[in-house]
Amino acid sequence: MADLKELAAALMRGDAPAVDKMTKEAVNAGIGVKQILDDGLIAGMQVVGERFKNNEIYVPEVLIAARAMYTGMKVLEPLLVKAGVKPVGTIAMGTARGDLHDIGKNLVSMMMRGNGFKVIDLGIDVSPQKFVEAAKEEGVNLIGMSALLTTTMPSMKATIDELQKAGLLKKVKVLIGGAPVTQRYAAEIGADGYAPDAASAVDKAKALLGM
Repeated sequence: MADLKELAAALMRGDAPAVDKMTKEAVNAGIGVKQILDDGLIAGMQVVGERFKNNEIYVPEVLIAARAMYTGMKVLEPLLVKAGVKPVGTIAMGTARGDLHDIGKNLVSMMMRGNGFKVIDLGIDVSPQKFVEAAKEEGVNLIGMSALLTTTMPSMKATIDELQKAGLLKKVKVLIGGAPVTQRYAAEIGADGYAPDAASAVDKAKALLGM
């Protein structure tokens, strides 16, 4: 589908008006909504993620591409709901209690949305209790936590302990990341996965859900 390849290319360039126009044109041409999502928006965002992972592009370019993706998603979301298209997974994302840095979390959220996940953004400075409440919500099968400060990392463990107490670790997988966080720390506190960057977080999330 040439149209959808052009749509993916416009997203990769971060051309929001073109993405909006092409998404609407694809819908009007009778192309299936899921196909527009998969072969247009998600295909473009996956390339952006790979380039970011390979240090070919940086945070500003990812943010611009993500903004373009949002314009396309605004057109598609009501149609996806109507068509009964389910997200590939649902992740509740937040920074650990005490941590006010959200660039990393926002990047991961954008990458997740760009790969077909539904994202519940809990924001910054999220308490263990708030993560537990989110985990109880319908359809949530992943919890994503980030920390930029070593002083807020213990809150990640506190959150996992609370999820364990609430009997939710059978239902949700926990994925953590952030500058001071390591695979070793993830193993120590009982997290299911660790990702060093936003693109890897998507790969890890899919792996945790058996995709």
